[in-house]
Amino acid sequence: MRYIFFLTIFLLTISCQKENKSETLKEYFTYNQKNTIESAGIQMIPIKTPVGEFKVWTKRFGNNPKIKILLLHGGPAMTHEYMECFETFFQREGFEFYEYDQLGSYYSDQPKDSSLWTTERFVEEVEQVRKAIGAENNNFYILGNSWGGILAMEYALKYQKNLKGLLISNMVASAPEYGKYADEVLAKQMKPEILAEIRALEAKKDFTNPRYMELLIPNFYKEHLCRLKEWPDGLNRAVKHTNGEIYTMMQGPSEFGISGRLAKWDIKNRLKEIEIPTLMIGAKYDTMDPKAMEEQSKLVQKGRFLYCPNGSHLAMWDDQQVFMKGVIKFIKDVDHNEF
Repeated sequence: MRYIFFLTIFLLTISCQKENKSETLKEYFTYNQKNTIESAGIQMIPIKTPVGEFKVWTKRFGNNPKIKILLLHGGPAMTHEYMECFETFFQREGFEFYEYDQLGSYYSDQPKDSSLWTTERFVEEVEQVRKAIGAENNNFYILGNSWGGILAMEYALKYQKNLKGLLISNMVASAPEYGKYADEVLAKQMKPEILAEIRALEAKKDFTNPRYMELLIPNFYKEHLCRLKEWPDGLNRAVKHTNGEIYTMMQGPSEFGISGRLAKWDIKNRLKEIEIPTLMIGAKYDTMDPKAMEEQSKLVQKGRFLYCPNGSHLAMWDDQQVFMKGVIKFIKDVDHNEF
């Protein structure tokens, strides 16, 4: 009789666990907040700008009131697609996170008014996205890569009161320093005859010449942007979908230094104003000086440095295990107040 009693208790416990797990999964995959058609977490968020209202594409994964992460892609005007690698790692951890195409990017509206393409305007866009996803200072994290790192730092300088943690992936705080590193370090790693031909094309401003990219892809991008022998599908799609007009206007015609509107951007002396926990990520083969990234981690008030010894500008891909392990640990440490 006693065995029947214990067996009954055991079966009831297992049944309750299954029901709890089912309810948890049901809540985790509840993206629909407005009783409309389910669209796999995709939401077109309205953004007000000085020249009108437009919509930006976002996609939500998961449901975690303690951790909401907004991913800021690079470019400017690339897409969320090359950041799809976070889906596996962040979903495994139960994080709630958002892929997001900034205004002007492929999946969002693409207005033509050039006055929109400033860091200040993009910062206000991010703030509107934050409000739309219901993130607050007790759960909101931003992870920005490359140009997304510029945007993340600028956002923090104005709105850090709304943030719990900041992650800057492969972006220095000074465009002139970035240009200097490209000229004095990265360029010298090229074969002299290759560099001479690249410089000759740049001197003529012949950036649309197919030869320019023929030289940069194997000699610069494959060395310092993504070192994987075969580039990931998401990265290839992001490159294909880049809005070249905005990219060139702000960044310049290539990643080989900055020559657009961002050429003089420099907030290094303001990093000391950032009070929230901040992770700076650098990589050995990056287009950015990893020593500068380490220095930045010491300039903010609560910084940590993550070094990817086999990574480049997209260390999330070519040094993936080191990158993701460090990112996840930082987020968990901040969440548990152990930072």
